[in-house]
Amino acid sequence: MFKVDQVSWKERISYGLADTASNLLFVMVSTYLLYFYTDVYGIGAGVVGTLFLIGKFLNAGSDLLTGYIIDRTNTKWGKCRPYFLWLAIPFAVIGVLVFLTPDLNTQGKLIFAYSSYILFGFIYTFINIPLSAMLPSMSNNPLERHEVTSIRMIFGQIGGLIVSVAALPLVAFLGNGNDEKGFALTMTLFGVLSIPMFLTTFKNTREREYYNSKKNIPFREGIKAFNIPWLIIFIAKLAFFFVFIIRNQTTVYFLKYNFGREEIVPVVMALNYLTIVSLMLIPFVTKRLGGKKTMQFGIIVSIIGSLIIYFSSITISIPLLLIGVGIGGLGLGFVPSLLFSLIADTIDYGEWKSGVRATGLLYSGSTFAAKFGMGVGGAAGAWLLALYNYDPALTQQSTETLKAIEFCFIWFPVISFVLVLILLQFYKLDKIHGQVVEDLNKRNNSNIALAKEA
Repeated sequence: MFKVDQVSWKERISYGLADTASNLLFVMVSTYLLYFYTDVYGIGAGVVGTLFLIGKFLNAGSDLLTGYIIDRTNTKWGKCRPYFLWLAIPFAVIGVLVFLTPDLNTQGKLIFAYSSYILFGFIYTFINIPLSAMLPSMSNNPLERHEVTSIRMIFGQIGGLIVSVAALPLVAFLGNGNDEKGFALTMTLFGVLSIPMFLTTFKNTREREYYNSKKNIPFREGIKAFNIPWLIIFIAKLAFFFVFIIRNQTTVYFLKYNFGREEIVPVVMALNYLTIVSLMLIPFVTKRLGGKKTMQFGIIVSIIGSLIIYFSSITISIPLLLIGVGIGGLGLGFVPSLLFSLIADTIDYGEWKSGVRATGLLYSGSTFAAKFGMGVGGAAGAWLLALYNYDPALTQQSTETLKAIEFCFIWFPVISFVLVLILLQFYKLDKIHGQVVEDLNKRNNSNIALAKEA
């Protein structure tokens, strides 16, 4: 009988803390950096859009390299855990660097922004991909993986919630009217908090060996493990992170200009994190619906939330806006954790089909989708602002600019999620994954028996 390990609550919580730590810095960058660059540091929106696209494309290109390095990492601590130890402090330091505002000319500002942003993304890749790549080695049970990933996402959402609710008030308090100082000190605080969380993850998690796989997988062999179910999740992940970035980045603009209520930004951002409620429900819902249908259900709920937000913008109804954001947040909570855990299933499927288990390579490939989606989302939002003449010096933007902000905040997410909903109909791995795991178990036991006979 194939052994199924249960992941202890201590290990689950420790694993989740790394995502809390990541999001303290990552959500600060993904949510507020566009606003920081345009309204605080004085860089044009169109230029920032290009910066985001190039930066994310370069970072995404490094994902496959990261996965390749992880597959070839062999230490007494495992393949993935060492990176939490090695990079906890550098990640925090680079995060602060992104929000510094040295007194430079226009060209100097651009060079500094490009350098710090790209370096931040590079370090984030090397500390975040290992967090995802170690999931298949924590448990070989799909339901257990869903639960572990849900715990991770809950803790990650807590990190995002802290940033979303506290960031702007902290900027105002710590900066005392100086936003440049406020952003730098706020990011320093979040960086300091992240370090012990990463070290806790390193200390309390385990990497288990389930399959008799090669320690070092050559790239030309690893690519054999890519498969159609993986490609479907890849595209879904790209679309989700496109929506995540463009919605988060334009929240401040939408509330400030379309509603004239900048002061409710923390409230709206907090409602986005009703995703935590959905994440708590995922283990129960997936047992009834399975991973794919649960994700489709979440997408439909999120689309309904976006449509309610649209009607609130017509009537300028704050209560309706808050209801729409809350419903959208509840729906979104069913999506990201399943995108991560279903990748683990496609890794099993890739080994089943090809005989090659390329965990790091396939996880880094899916992370490429997330990075590319974030790059395109960040660029699209900034470029639309520039195209329709956004001017941070104006307290009232033109009708065309307001429509562009509305499109970024509402209609880009709706269109993207409708396409993902259709695409997921072609994902069939959920029906055969049990057989895949059983066959891998038999194959592994056979290999062990042959090795003993030799």
